Amino acid sequence: MTHTDPAIRLRFGLTPLDRVGAWGGERPVLHWFGLTDGWYCIDLGGHEVLRYSKRTSREPDHPYVDYYVVRLWEDMLALVSGAMEPVPPDLADVAAEMSPDWNWVDTPEAEAAVDWHSAGFLYTDYLRVAPHVRCWRTLVGDDDTVTVAWEHQPDPEGAIEFAGPQTGRVTMPTSEFLAAVIEFDRALLAAMDQRISELEALEESGRAAVPGVELDLEQLCREHLDRAAWLRRARDRDPATDWDAVRAGVRMLR
Repeated sequence: MTHTDPAIRLRFGLTPLDRVGAWGGERPVLHWFGLTDGWYCIDLGGHEVLRYSKRTSREPDHPYVDYYVVRLWEDMLALVSGAMEPVPPDLADVAAEMSPDWNWVDTPEAEAAVDWHSAGFLYTDYLRVAPHVRCWRTLVGDDDTVTVAWEHQPDPEGAIEFAGPQTGRVTMPTSEFLAAVIEFDRALLAAMDQRISELEALEESGRAAVPGVELDLEQLCREHLDRAAWLRRARDRDPATDWDAVRAGVRMLR
């Protein structure tokens, strides 16, 4: 049997609890967002898109983006919410453009076009020399697919460098894309459920998770329960794009 890499996979690891840094100055706190401190990577067609080069990475065991995993989670859900509406065939070429050569005009149609196009990008602006990652969905006959493209930006200072191809594009069944997001969602929520259980056990034993750091476990549990429903909300959302306005806006911008 031949093994093939999945078209997309979202991997992560959480920083050990005793090494998670608190937020705040005089009254440091631990909250759900901060407790997701860790690393993550996006595998696309066998390429690790968020993997740093050996020259850049300081962590040989996981040379990937070192940040709060919830950031990637929230932004993947934003793609599910805003970029899963099939693109009409006549706009497919526009959807595939990473950096359209548009001249801004202040009209509702132009704004509609820019909003639609922007919704296809994975937000990565919190990263230095962030790669551009874009996805769009097409429906042609029985073929329902999502395409994910990426493009790395050179660092003017030459300090940050990502491994792997500078550009790429992977097309997969929409079901496979959504399955990867669902798997990521379940894995992160399970990891955070375990983390909260550890914090509860520490409190019950009379020990502080981090001495001198404020932790509201009741609020943490409430937020965890709420976040467990975010993927469902994202999938239920209908962007209801006005395609005629988008088409008109694209013509104006060009």
